[in-house]
Amino acid sequence: MRRWVTPQRLERYGMLGMNARNLAFIQRYNERSRFPLVDDKLRTKLLAEEYGVPTPSLRLVLRAQHQVQRVGSRLAALEGFAMKPAKGSGGKGIWVIQRRDEDAWVKASGVRVGLADLQRHLSNTLAGLYSLGGNPDAVLVEDLISADDCFSGYSFEGVPDIRVVVFRGYPVMAMLRLSTHDSDGKANLHQGAVGVGLALDSGRCLRAVQFGQPLTLHPDTGRPLDAIRVPGWRELLVLAARCHDMTGLGYLGVDLVLDRQQGPLLLELNARPGLAIQIANGCGLLPRLRRVEALGDRRLPEPAERVAWAMEAFAGS
Repeated sequence: MRRWVTPQRLERYGMLGMNARNLAFIQRYNERSRFPLVDDKLRTKLLAEEYGVPTPSLRLVLRAQHQVQRVGSRLAALEGFAMKPAKGSGGKGIWVIQRRDEDAWVKASGVRVGLADLQRHLSNTLAGLYSLGGNPDAVLVEDLISADDCFSGYSFEGVPDIRVVVFRGYPVMAMLRLSTHDSDGKANLHQGAVGVGLALDSGRCLRAVQFGQPLTLHPDTGRPLDAIRVPGWRELLVLAARCHDMTGLGYLGVDLVLDRQQGPLLLELNARPGLAIQIANGCGLLPRLRRVEALGDRRLPEPAERVAWAMEAFAGS
């Protein structure tokens, strides 16, 4: 079996490389002054509230080490929650607590942690252990997301999320990320989550990969991945497209979740979205990006119109 692909073949597939992404798209279309809007999850959440973009409810923000010692009573009042660094990346430093069990908390992976463990993790996060550049950070404590029933059996020890790449306000590619035992309940492809390429016109599964290799069944649950079809797909894409208007960033990764009670929610934004989405979809971003560029600088339509255009332009893929 061929394991290596030549640069020439990648070019024929229209695959976007890191240098081209950085120079031709991120540097050209993302003003650096706007990066803090997405690099800081607290600023993202406050901005989303201003624009009426729904996000998981914020329960607590820690900004200083002295707050860590008094956090026990605040967390004890929450049945389940997610702790995340405000300036983290790649899923690092995120703890998902599913429930309380007497004097301990139970993580999504089933591991029990005590108050001292939580305080140590919070202290390390505030010190910048997981932040971009290692700078001092803040910690967000949010409501736990309850995954929509449509994902039952498709994610192990965690909540699936949907990554949409939005270019100049148009969604151009999407994938579903499913957590696994290898990924410790996190929807992070580099840590072993399953990436499911989604057809932009329908939200159905195109193909799935784990560690870059194709697969047909979820490695932990055995559910067939080709049966996946995300409900409310157009609404999800409109929410993703609105994030361009909200941030002013031209090249953007939008991470969404589908909550059982609240519907689509914005999880976070990324001004430097990774390229693995192309592997999950089995096709390159470059032709789609060029097609959007060819629209020129005419007046930007409303988000729903942009989504309708993209769903038709990239139908079947």
